[in-house]
Amino acid sequence: MPRPSAPFRSAAAIAALAGLAATASAQAGAPAVPMKLADYMALNGPAPSATFAYGSAPSQYAELFLPAGKGPFPVAVLVHGGCWTREFGGIVQLRNMAGALAARGIAVWNVEYRRVDEAGGGYPGTYQDMNAALELLAAKAKAYPLDLERLAAVGHSAGGQLVQWLAARPRIPASSPLYTAHPLPVRQVVSLGGLADLRREAALIASSCGRETAQLAGTPSAARPDVFSDTNAGDLLPNGSRTILVTGELDTIAPPRVAHAFAARARAAGDAAEVVILPGASHYDEVAAGSASWPLVLKAIEAALAPAAAR
Repeated sequence: MPRPSAPFRSAAAIAALAGLAATASAQAGAPAVPMKLADYMALNGPAPSATFAYGSAPSQYAELFLPAGKGPFPVAVLVHGGCWTREFGGIVQLRNMAGALAARGIAVWNVEYRRVDEAGGGYPGTYQDMNAALELLAAKAKAYPLDLERLAAVGHSAGGQLVQWLAARPRIPASSPLYTAHPLPVRQVVSLGGLADLRREAALIASSCGRETAQLAGTPSAARPDVFSDTNAGDLLPNGSRTILVTGELDTIAPPRVAHAFAARARAAGDAAEVVILPGASHYDEVAAGSASWPLVLKAIEAALAPAAAR
């Protein structure tokens, strides 16, 4: 297995690096011009090593990127954003990150899923797609050199909501259609500009993405009066996870205060959480391997994938 050129970093190292980056930015000026939506939409990367369907719908598949070497490799589960719709790209753009991570010796499971403007998407289908994609990953680890003991879920924007939900699955009521009895454990999460708290950030999600609660969490019923009881990571704390919330200083879709607020709630509940702010970065710099922010994003992912003794 090819070794990264630098070791996976601890949480303390990530915090220190974020502070150093902020100081350097203040001294030397902001990074390159922050990326815009058009720059993000133009992102692409290498073809995957393999593609696997986990359902019959066109959007129900995942891409596997394998590093060179024998492994076993730590695994980053990538979940794209796009405001839960097809309009703003998705899995293709995250191939940019996937290729960069594979070059560092990290296997990638890049997940596509049904969105709110696709048949079967929204509640409960989008969440059921996440369950099925992770179940398929667990099955494929028997045939490929994947170390699922070192697994981190990495999501951008709407994908941040979904990966933070993945970590919360053990708290979902058994009566929910989203419940799965033996989910693949997701204990390490990196949320990149994540819009994770559907309850408390409903107004922001509506203004940033044009999405309403009913599209993402369903509508109340006698059997399910609280639509956040099985959809909202902020209502499923503590869940034993550690979350690194990485947000661009200039992110207007998911401003830094969102990351700080979620981290504070997670810590108050007893879970581990930290925030990394990317100096001079937009919402789109967070997922571009060629951006000035990439070194800090990469270090956050490597910190989440570090062996437990090194965290």
